[in-house]
Amino acid sequence: MADALNVIPQSDDVKTGVRNVEGLAEGLVDILSDTYRLVFKTHAYHWNVEGPMFFSVHNLTEEQYSNMFEAADELAERVRALGKLAPMKMSTIIKSSEIEDADELPSAGAMCEDLAADHERVAHRLHALIELAADRNDPVTEDLATERSAFHEKAAWMLRAISKS
Repeated sequence: MADALNVIPQSDDVKTGVRNVEGLAEGLVDILSDTYRLVFKTHAYHWNVEGPMFFSVHNLTEEQYSNMFEAADELAERVRALGKLAPMKMSTIIKSSEIEDADELPSAGAMCEDLAADHERVAHRLHALIELAADRNDPVTEDLATERSAFHEKAAWMLRAISKS
């Protein structure tokens, strides 16, 4: 039984017909990293939003961070299905992500605008991953990236709509 607990995770050579999985796995880790950081940022805004739009922003951000938290698991599991290791360090998440923390605590409207821009940034990266997956014969990653892009585009639209005055 003690030996069962000494197994160290490692990459595998998976032969499903997907070509050049390294680049796909890197792209998925980038999206996973963006997703993970955006979960925290969205959650932090959810906790701290105030003002007349509190209820709307609070509920929308809860719906969005919940979706993204589940998606992080799907993205990591896709990396593993390609035979690569999912990130094990927060430093990898931070390095691989384009999502940045706000310098100051923003207003409710600025929170929505900031999150909308982040969702658009992630959708843009997902579009590149969709093209890469298609070129590398990986319809599973292509479908996952398409689904995630649709979520982020809708999230950006909803946040932009709330932030209009």
